[in-house]
Amino acid sequence: MTQTILEIKHLKKSFGANHVLKDISLTVQKGEVISIIGSSGSGKSTFLRSINLLEEPTGGEILFHGQNVLEKGYDLTTYREKLGMVFQSFNLFENLNVLENAIVAQTTVLKRSRSEAEAIAKENLNKVGMTEQYWTAKPKQLSGGQKQRVAIARALSVNPEAMLFDEPTSALDPEMVGEVLKTMKALAETGLTMLIVTHEMEFAKEVSDRVIFMDQGVIAEQGTPQEIFENPKEERTKTFLQRFLK
Repeated sequence: MTQTILEIKHLKKSFGANHVLKDISLTVQKGEVISIIGSSGSGKSTFLRSINLLEEPTGGEILFHGQNVLEKGYDLTTYREKLGMVFQSFNLFENLNVLENAIVAQTTVLKRSRSEAEAIAKENLNKVGMTEQYWTAKPKQLSGGQKQRVAIARALSVNPEAMLFDEPTSALDPEMVGEVLKTMKALAETGLTMLIVTHEMEFAKEVSDRVIFMDQGVIAEQGTPQEIFENPKEERTKTFLQRFLK
């Protein structure tokens, strides 16, 4: 039995006269892995940031378990806790070590006890391959790939119902990309609901239940990885993929 986690209806976002998102609707089921692809400037990151309300939508509805989170009086703190977010630029606290980075939101936002937060942080750091030898390291002592894996562990530690990844490999050196994608692939296999903005086409093909192609602020086409990568219907999808899949 499928369970709808998120329902996005006619979402719009403008910055002044620039209409970045023009009427986007999307339903996300529990356990679904959705990759969002498209050219730079197509609105992919703005879409993800609008779902998490880091950008305030100009119009439309975002239903979380059937409730519109944009209505006055809705508890946004709880909603944001339920959506883990992983950014391009890691956003780790430079003054905290690896373990503290994965603990801080748990104790401050979720009010967990120190011992519970620490146990959960250690479990998630181990899960992403950042084992005990790294826990006392500060972010500046880590490679980009290691930082991103800490950021993923941190997001997992608040037990989100869904994870949003905004081009999580775009700031990494090529040799680091593989380790982060491997971590994300393992997460996808656990049944975690994931929305991933990515330009890693092979990865999208491999892990996604559904692929969404965005162009000029709209969802131009969506379907299974097979449908999108092997048999795209829209001319603009074909043109985009030709650049990537040469």
